[in-house]
Amino acid sequence: MKGAVKVQIRWLGHACFLLADAEGRRLVTDPFDPQIGYPAPKVAADVVTVSHDHFDHNAIDQIQGQPEVIQGAGKHEAQGLDIYGLATFHDDQGGRQRGNNTVFRWVMDGVRVCHLGDLGHALTPAQVAEIGPQDVLMVPVGGFFTIDAVQARQVVEAIKPRIVLPMHYKTPALPAQQFPIQGVDEFSRQFPRVTNQEFLEVSAGTRPEEMTVIILALPA
Repeated sequence: MKGAVKVQIRWLGHACFLLADAEGRRLVTDPFDPQIGYPAPKVAADVVTVSHDHFDHNAIDQIQGQPEVIQGAGKHEAQGLDIYGLATFHDDQGGRQRGNNTVFRWVMDGVRVCHLGDLGHALTPAQVAEIGPQDVLMVPVGGFFTIDAVQARQVVEAIKPRIVLPMHYKTPALPAQQFPIQGVDEFSRQFPRVTNQEFLEVSAGTRPEEMTVIILALPA
């Protein structure tokens, strides 16, 4: 049964996630340079998405294998996955401060996934419609370089995903001077349903009925 096929999602730190489907395809989002403070993401991938060209999001050389790299807005196809990129900005000044950002969405084993990258502004109704319904939404919540906790909640409420995976927030691994961002609690305390998990397994048939924020653990 299709609903029993699960996608596994692990957080590797910052805005970097590893997703694996039943066919063995592995997709990594926004790989970081380990100089930011997190250990290098020592994983192999078939596909890598890069939301923008900053060193904490575009370190493709840290990923093993020979992945296809997806960047920029528009329709992409890689390893049988249809990936759509939506042009947005890294700030609330039309990109004049920090440049462009790409929001990516795709479907793996019937699970709709969206990664907001370093989104720096509220989404317009047209952008929300272009993103469409999502099962899993990866959203930056730390502020300063991206939307903050309150703005992230507003984005989440506009998209209405089943599962919210916060990212790009302060942890002990990140140097405070380089990343003066908020922790995850400022975001998660705004929601009634919050869980902590080592990793996420989700299928088209096992999505929670109510929106749930899941805080994923860093790799041991």
